[in-house]
Amino acid sequence: MILQVTFLFISGGEIAFILFIAIMVFGADKLPEIARGLGQGMRTLKDATNDIKHEISKTAEKNGIDTSITKDVKKELDKVKDDLEEFTGSIKRKF
Repeated sequence: MILQVTFLFISGGEIAFILFIAIMVFGADKLPEIARGLGQGMRTLKDATNDIKHEISKTAEKNGIDTSITKDVKKELDKVKDDLEEFTGSIKRKF
């Protein structure tokens, strides 16, 4: 049995095909500009999301809502995430 590492359930061949089509449609000279624009858009979205989270937390604390529950849940999720990364790391090293 051969296991392949996939990104969003897309194999390497499919990613290469998508890149080939993108080069054919946009041209090699436009791809860096498009990637830069996508990166800036994603950064803007991340900043907006962080601002919204900050405002919600600030408003909750201002109104006396206990936010320690969310911190506990976040700690547990981070712990599970670390355990999962440790587990998948050992699997990746074996193959």
